[in-house]
Amino acid sequence: METLGTFVVQVTATDADDPTYGNSARVVYSILQGQPYFSVESESGIIKTALLNMDRENREQYQVVIQAKDMGGQMGGLSGTTTVNITLTDVNDNPPRFPQSAYQFKVPESAPPDSPVGRIKASDADVGQNAEMEYSITEGDGSEMFGVTTDKETQEGIITVKKALDFEKKRQFTLKVEASNPHVDPRFLYLGPFKDTATVRIQVEDVDEPPVFSRPAYILEVKEDVQINSVIGTVTARDPDSAKNPVKYSVDRHTDMDRIFNIDSGNGSIFTSKLLDRETLLWHNITVIAAEINNPKESSRVPVFIKILDVNDNAPEFAMFYETFVCENAKAEQLIQTLSAVDKDDAFGGHKFSFSLAPEVASSSNFTLQDNRDNTAGIFTRKTRYSRHEMNMYLLPVVISDNEYPIQSSTETVTIRVCACDQRGKMLSCNAEALIHPTGLSTGALIAILLCIIILLVTVVLFAALRRQRKKEPLIISKEDIRDNIVSYNDEGGGEEDTQAFDIGTLRNPEAIEDNKLRRDIVPEALFMPRRTPVVRDHTDVRDFISQRLKENDTDPTAPPYDSLATYAYEGNGSVAESLSSLESVTTDGDQDYDYLSDWGPRFKKLADMYGSTDSDKDS
Repeated sequence: METLGTFVVQVTATDADDPTYGNSARVVYSILQGQPYFSVESESGIIKTALLNMDRENREQYQVVIQAKDMGGQMGGLSGTTTVNITLTDVNDNPPRFPQSAYQFKVPESAPPDSPVGRIKASDADVGQNAEMEYSITEGDGSEMFGVTTDKETQEGIITVKKALDFEKKRQFTLKVEASNPHVDPRFLYLGPFKDTATVRIQVEDVDEPPVFSRPAYILEVKEDVQINSVIGTVTARDPDSAKNPVKYSVDRHTDMDRIFNIDSGNGSIFTSKLLDRETLLWHNITVIAAEINNPKESSRVPVFIKILDVNDNAPEFAMFYETFVCENAKAEQLIQTLSAVDKDDAFGGHKFSFSLAPEVASSSNFTLQDNRDNTAGIFTRKTRYSRHEMNMYLLPVVISDNEYPIQSSTETVTIRVCACDQRGKMLSCNAEALIHPTGLSTGALIAILLCIIILLVTVVLFAALRRQRKKEPLIISKEDIRDNIVSYNDEGGGEEDTQAFDIGTLRNPEAIEDNKLRRDIVPEALFMPRRTPVVRDHTDVRDFISQRLKENDTDPTAPPYDSLATYAYEGNGSVAESLSSLESVTTDGDQDYDYLSDWGPRFKKLADMYGSTDSDKDS
């Protein structure tokens, strides 16, 4: 869209000939390709536009061929050419245009705000910044319910929901949407307005919606003395759909774990199912659910805040437990304790308590009570002296009342101990037994007795431990002690009932021997088969039988390589050798000489002394 003769570029050609020699170096420029769009000045080589209002949208690229010829362009001159590529840049000379004048969309009434409804796009022949769009709603009955934004990447207009829709209230909306270029070139305003409009019709679709409560939240108040099953308020919900389905109410039990409240499923009336107590819990926050009977999945919730109002149902009581003392040497009308009270109930004008002694002790008590009219009271002594021997503790009942309606009162007890005090009234002791039993043990004596008991227990434990750790005496106390020692193993055999080592029946009936019978005291894993032995006849003597079996076991290669105990239950005629007992030798061989024991060394010294001393005694 540039004007005619607009400068494009300048080309320059050089000639190596001598410029002072005629026209051989004089160059003239001409255009060989690119007409009628461009032209070139013959002397300067400047390329200019030769056509008015060139349009990039029709043609963007041009190729221009320029010729340079010496000799002033005359015949016989030499020439050279060059190619110039020219690109038309874009200007905003095309307004946006909608491809259609009307659009129609559908949206469900349950669509939340900012959800998209549809997209529209106006076309622009320009590119880049010149093709950018801005969309806006200029008019229409849905301008408050819908909005439009621009997608910067696709240059589309996105229609979105601004407010909640209701099919039952309005089912169709009409919008006027305008598309415009934000960057307009004033030079081309004469080409027309750089914007365009289109009509958008949006139809709202009906959906099954949950019930809607009349309020976003409910606040109810009820007195704490209300009776069970009393109605304290009502919530209301309706089906917004055209079908107007009935609604069922319920309480979310996660918000009412103790089931203090309930609700009528038909009319939404909330009533109590348990007694209330403001002092326990002031606020109850529950949630009520409303659901369609025909479609229970469609439900909605609403919070209900229940405030418990106070009634005067609690009596005042002491602010703390009072346990005071009075001195034995106290004077009359002496203040010994100040009392105060609290009340769990609320008092809009402030609490006002009154104090008095219980009627049964008001005239006979040893103490008096004075109400200070400021929710406190003082206890005073009525007489001059008190004695721990007569009474070491007094229980004083005090009646506390409030001024609310209905009046509540309670009787509290003050414990007063009689104590010994010094001249300044400082307590020394309140123990009456200390005066009655002056010979009692002191604390130091008790500690001494306890220490003695502990020491005695420790001694017993140590003595028992030493006895357990004491070792046995050795069999031979010293190297010179050669006395006989008996070692007891306490191993008892099986006797005749032990038949695991050897079958006793074999001795009694030799013919009952089985050739392949294995020994029962070892594992039957013999590498060789046992040798067959001939059966002993009936007249064989048992001694010969045992000798034969002993010989066979000694020579049998399959016998186990370890000792085995076998019970033969047979006793011989007697030992061939004589008795080896030293006791018998004393009686049979009294002339035997034991002096040689002294030559055997120190190990036999004890034995030599024993027998040597015997001989010396006999000689004497």
